[in-house]
Amino acid sequence: MIDKMNFDGVAVCNWQDIEPVEGAPGITVRNLWRGENNKRIDVYEFEPGAVYGALDIHETGPEQVYVISGVFSDGRSDHKAGTFLHHPVGSAHVPQSKTGCVLLVIFPEG
Repeated sequence: MIDKMNFDGVAVCNWQDIEPVEGAPGITVRNLWRGENNKRIDVYEFEPGAVYGALDIHETGPEQVYVISGVFSDGRSDHKAGTFLHHPVGSAHVPQSKTGCVLLVIFPEG
């Protein structure tokens, strides 16, 4: 069994070791993985009171969010740590957090 393992293409990182980039005021992004056609997985960190500042419309593909810590609001409801959200193509929301949060955000189609 051990002789059949294959690690070609495996990517490994710790999100806290990646330099954050400002995505919007009070919101940083750390890219964990990027594939073809802008498919990607990011960690977003919201400072308390941060608001994305615009309507986030998912025109090209869905967005999937897992709340790692804190409380995330999509503009309609608050979502505590452990919550998974799937925003399909065509959906729109205003990402924000009153208390701050850390999110794993997946863009499976770019």
